[in-house]
Amino acid sequence: MQTHPCRKRIINSIAPIRICDNGGWTDTWFAEHGKIFNIGVYPYAEVQIQVEPYNGQGDRTIIHAENYGERYARVPEKLGWDRHPLLEAAIQCMKIPGDLAFQVTIFSEAPAGASTGTSAAVTVALIGALDRLTPGRLTPHEVAYTAQSVEVDLLKQQCGIQDQLCSAYGGINYIDMHRYPRASVSSIQVPNAIWWELERRLVLVYLGKSHSSSEVHKKVIRELENAGPECPKIADLRLTAEKSRDAVYAGDFRALGQAMIENTEAQGRLHSELISPQAHRVIEMARAHGALGWKVNGAGGDGGSITILSGPASARKRALIREIEQENPSFRHIPIYLSRHGLRTWETELPD
Repeated sequence: MQTHPCRKRIINSIAPIRICDNGGWTDTWFAEHGKIFNIGVYPYAEVQIQVEPYNGQGDRTIIHAENYGERYARVPEKLGWDRHPLLEAAIQCMKIPGDLAFQVTIFSEAPAGASTGTSAAVTVALIGALDRLTPGRLTPHEVAYTAQSVEVDLLKQQCGIQDQLCSAYGGINYIDMHRYPRASVSSIQVPNAIWWELERRLVLVYLGKSHSSSEVHKKVIRELENAGPECPKIADLRLTAEKSRDAVYAGDFRALGQAMIENTEAQGRLHSELISPQAHRVIEMARAHGALGWKVNGAGGDGGSITILSGPASARKRALIREIEQENPSFRHIPIYLSRHGLRTWETELPD
C-alpha cells in the first residue's frame, strides 16, 4: 500500500468545461442507455490545494470559493452541508488522511450556471486533486464516476454522466452509455486542420443569467421516466450524437451544424420552454449571419448558454458576436479553445 508523504506542497488541478452536448438527456437513469457527443474546452475549472502536516491545532480543512469571495473552515466528518455542498461532499467522499491539513481554493472563469458542465468540471478537478492525498490513483473514468456519485448519491440531485466524463477526458468525445451509468468513451481524433477549423468556428454565448433546474425540467423528467427508454423523444436525441461524431471525422461542418440544429429542435419537443426566448433571439441572429448550427447547451431552459457553429468567414463570426453583445447587455461572448487534455494534476513543493 502506498503512503502519502507528509510535506508542505501545493497540488494543482485543472479540468475543461463542456459544450455542444448533442445527445444530452440520454445519459440519464430514465433513458437507461444513451449516445452523447460533446467537446471539452477552455476556460478550465481550477483547483489548488495547499497541504501540510496536521498537528491537531487549528482548522484542518479550509474551503476558499474564490468566485464567491468566501473562505471558511469545514470539518470533513461533520454531518450535513454548509455553504457549498458540492465542494464539501467531494471532500467528504475522498476520506483524506487525518494527519493532513489543507486549504482548497476553487476558481473558474466560466460563469456559474452557464449550462457548460462547470459544476462537474469543478468536482472532477477537486476529486483529481484530492486523489493525490490518498493511497493509489483513480483512473479518469473512476474520477468521473466518483464526481457523478457525489451529486447523485450524496446530494440526491438529478445528474447524467456526460459532463463528468468530458471533464475527465477532454477533447472531442463520443460517449456510448450501454446501461446507466456505465459507458465507454471514444476520443475523436482528427487531423490538426479539422481540429483548428472547428475551434475557429465555434462560438459560446452566455445568455445573461445562471441556468437553474426549474419546474420545467421536473415536468420533462416526469414525462420521460414514464415514457420508457425507446420513446421517440429520447431516440431522436441519441441520433444526433452519432451524426455529430461522423460529421467531425469527415470534417463536414455543415453536417455537424445540422446535427446541432436537430438536437436543439429535439430539446424543444421535450418542452417548449427548454429553448428560452433569449436563445431563440440568438439563434435568429446566428441564422442571419450564415451560421451552420446552434446548440442550446445542457438540458436547456431559462438562462444558460448556446454554442454556435459559424460559417467559413471569420469576419462574419466577429460581426455576429458584436451584434449579439449589442442586442442585450447581459449577453456575453465567452472565448473558448478546444482542450486536447482532460483532467490534469501536478504538485509544487513548498519550502519548510
